[in-house]
Amino acid sequence: MGVRKGVRVSEGSDTLGFMVRIGAHVDQDDPLAHAAARDADVVQFFLGDPQGWKGPVMPASADAIRESDVDVYIHAPYLINVATANNRIRIPSRKLLEGQLKAAASLGAKGLIVHGGHLNKDDDPQIGFGNWRKVFERMDCPIPVLIENTAGGGNAMTRRLDTIARLWDAATAGAQDASKIGFCLDTCHAHAGGEELLGIVERVLAITGRIDLIHCNDSRDAFDSGADRHTNLGTGQIDPELILAICRTANAPIVVETPSEGQADDISFLRKHL
Repeated sequence: MGVRKGVRVSEGSDTLGFMVRIGAHVDQDDPLAHAAARDADVVQFFLGDPQGWKGPVMPASADAIRESDVDVYIHAPYLINVATANNRIRIPSRKLLEGQLKAAASLGAKGLIVHGGHLNKDDDPQIGFGNWRKVFERMDCPIPVLIENTAGGGNAMTRRLDTIARLWDAATAGAQDASKIGFCLDTCHAHAGGEELLGIVERVLAITGRIDLIHCNDSRDAFDSGADRHTNLGTGQIDPELILAICRTANAPIVVETPSEGQADDISFLRKHL
């Protein structure tokens, strides 16, 4: 038997299986309606303008979201860059991150996803690692902050696993509670960022010890292109079997961030093969 509740269910006399929860990134106007339209167990959405500096905007359906059995993840605005040496960006980024975190927690979100940020060409990478450490030294985390790998930029803090490892060490060393620092693995970003997908789950776990969420996306562009352009599963440059292998091995909740018109099919495909 099987149920889509993210709980262990009997699959035989002595075998236990795990029914992973699967969903999509949706518009913030009515997340639960979008979840129902896609038959999603999970929704991810923004709280306000993803390209703006204004504080979080709570959805009109906040009470229903809190009471729903749909799992919620919030994606922080793209502009947040707590790694930068530029005070005019770093300080507002910290404030915006903290505000987003509090708002996400008030919705009962499972985590807040944030990109690793970047430095300028001639900056010492250690500046960025130190700035991430300071974030967790100074910020209380009511829910996990999930640091996401990114696709492009030669000075990006989380494009490559070697820099992710240094950032992770710095962040967890400074954390008030290291259990509130998590990791979100994006398949498109890894592919476009130049990380081989075969065995990537094991390589990430060797660094972080955890994968809290999978952003399950195909890529419109070639390996190591640096281009962050998602497409629906099976329509891009990534072998679907590789994507499925990542999902099986990571054993984490899954969010597709693919074009909305194909999300229901993407979720169905993952359920069928996982």
